Amino acid sequence: MARLAGVSQSAVSRVISGNAATARIPEETRQRVFEAVRELGYVANPAARAMRKQRNNLLGVHTFERVFPHAHEDFYFAFLLGIEERAEETGFDLVLFTSTGPGRGGGGERGERKIYKDGTNRLNLADGSILLGVSTDRGELARLWYEGYPFVHIGRREVPGAEIPQIIPDYRTASARIVERLAELGHRRLGYVREWMEMEPYEDRRTGYAEAVGRLGLTDTSPGFHGTHGIESAWLDEVARGAVTAIVVESVRLAESLREQLAARGRKIPDDVSVAVLEAAPADLSGQWDSLVIPRTEIGRIAVDRLQTMLDDPDQRTGSLFVPCPLIPGTTVTAVRE
Repeated sequence: MARLAGVSQSAVSRVISGNAATARIPEETRQRVFEAVRELGYVANPAARAMRKQRNNLLGVHTFERVFPHAHEDFYFAFLLGIEERAEETGFDLVLFTSTGPGRGGGGERGERKIYKDGTNRLNLADGSILLGVSTDRGELARLWYEGYPFVHIGRREVPGAEIPQIIPDYRTASARIVERLAELGHRRLGYVREWMEMEPYEDRRTGYAEAVGRLGLTDTSPGFHGTHGIESAWLDEVARGAVTAIVVESVRLAESLREQLAARGRKIPDDVSVAVLEAAPADLSGQWDSLVIPRTEIGRIAVDRLQTMLDDPDQRTGSLFVPCPLIPGTTVTAVRE
């Protein structure tokens, strides 16, 4: 394998064991190793290789951080519910993979869960797996894809050199539709409040919002629109003086803070400024904020169907499927009041 990839045996070992990042192995070298892995049909565990030749009607579910023990309000609960429902309907059992890599308390460096252990893909126990979580290990996704293991990732993740199959909430279109609705209600001067996280789901929200603002000829001079996260007090003073008529916020957490800070300045939502939120509101707030809905149960069901399609036809293991995020009207957006 080292000869085929044109690298040293030690480099191959570090990539295969999942230590490429800590060993500072260049991305180009990693990709050459993975190309050799795919060409040679390498699977680290011989027993797993034999198992892969037959179907056992087991689907794996792997998350990159702890999510399973949480209550119904947990973000991942509905995804897992959809996965379980559809797997049961189609005659598959589920295997939950919850082990972590070496580190403090048996966990990884930040408590992440690892797919590979001692160079072996633990998911090989299942015919294929559904992956989800915030702390996605892109190196492990790339290796899975190059090895040809069937999997589907819930949520968009950019993995250089690999077209991994993904089920993606369409935040970009939903964000644009929120801007279009505000424009229909007469809003021309908008503001944007962003979270601190720099991840693909937030990039999609920001891209959809910015494209719609430009296309509709609207104005946004807010710090959030230009890359600053959180709520700046000086800008909020301008909002209180009527600088904007509507604000789009990335999270309910920030929207609640915005409400409090506006109230301290004698301003109310939506009487003085309309506010829309680019995430699903909790059940107890769902009738309040104008927001989008992430169809998580549906996405979990779609992930099972997509994975089963891949098991029947391995040529279907690339490409992404975008799932629409409907808008939910609340009580925080109204027509412009001059």
